[in-house]
Amino acid sequence: MNLPSVRQLECLVAVEKTRHFGRAAEACFITQPALSHQIQQLEGRLGLTLFERDRRRVVPTRAGEALAARARSILGDLRDFSDSAAAFTEPLSGPLRLGVIPTVAPYVLPRTLGVLRNRHPGLELTLREGQTAELVRELFEGNLDVLFLAREADLGGARTLDISRDPFLLAVPTTHPLASRKRARESDLDGEEVLLLEDGHCLRDQALTVCDAAGATELGNFRASSLATLLRLVESGLGVTLLPRISVEAETGPGRSLCVIPFPKNGPARALCLAWRPHALRSGEYKLLGETLRAAIDDRSGH
Repeated sequence: MNLPSVRQLECLVAVEKTRHFGRAAEACFITQPALSHQIQQLEGRLGLTLFERDRRRVVPTRAGEALAARARSILGDLRDFSDSAAAFTEPLSGPLRLGVIPTVAPYVLPRTLGVLRNRHPGLELTLREGQTAELVRELFEGNLDVLFLAREADLGGARTLDISRDPFLLAVPTTHPLASRKRARESDLDGEEVLLLEDGHCLRDQALTVCDAAGATELGNFRASSLATLLRLVESGLGVTLLPRISVEAETGPGRSLCVIPFPKNGPARALCLAWRPHALRSGEYKLLGETLRAAIDDRSGH
């Protein structure tokens, strides 16, 4: 069987993404005529027209769009195959592309990266911070190797490894009637106006589920892009919010007009996990990475 080459798959993906032969050629580090030749060869090999093109635009056909998605997955598997070779000489070495959500990255990674560097000096780690849906798409397109995020989100069938349970705490201004409480109950949220992160953050969806069940109302005119901004709004007396425990040390402290109140042990929480493609060859290494992350979180939590 006369199979497509890796270069042809790369060109297919680049053209489908950019919808422009010139920009696709730049992305593939080849000339435009060379890229056009690769696409023509691929179309001839497959017996399909992959793109409709004229002088003004390039539009993928139904076959072109579907096969470009498949090509992304194949290229991701090839990169994974190449990277996994290093594991046979030294675990957690070579390139590793880690995607992390914004409500986890600043609270866990600073402490973890130093430990990883010391334990696995051959690891070439690349970090990508982004919202869940974006990271999951990048994972299955082969642009990321493993994700660190909340398991409650839609992970598209990725394989997961639980790292830690991250309880929510109730954050209220110091003038709030609940500020003197040592423990909060979910029922305390009934009738409260709750401040949440903007759309796209999985923490928003998880907190909204808790708040809806308790009878709270979202203050929809105010949506923050970060926990730091969210807490400033709480301090100003606009409402209350739910705060993940891993962020408390960094986001609260002396001088803040905030009270952070824990729920009972079985109260609302999210599950932090690693996620990777189901057939990834480096799953054993991801488990080693999980051990390091788990130790860092347990140390921060005082476990």
